[in-house]
Amino acid sequence: MIDQKKKQDIIKKHAVSKNDVGSIQTQVAVLTERIKEITAHLDNNKKDNHARRGLLQMVGQRKRFLAHLKKTDFESYAGLIKDLGLRK
Repeated sequence: MIDQKKKQDIIKKHAVSKNDVGSIQTQVAVLTERIKEITAHLDNNKKDNHARRGLLQMVGQRKRFLAHLKKTDFESYAGLIKDLGLRK
């Protein structure tokens, strides 16, 4: 679970406007951090199928967010992908 301070830092870094907490860029950044933490958890707990299912749901949600962002604002999509280091 992401601690509140880390989440606020991620939101500040990827916010589109001053009071932004729900833009696609922000949501993708927070999901990416949660995915990294759950992946590390699953390295130590290989049989935790509940966490694995949650991880797959988060990956699917991030994939849908990125597909929508790619269709609507490609420059923002490209910058986010580069900043988060998701794809080559």
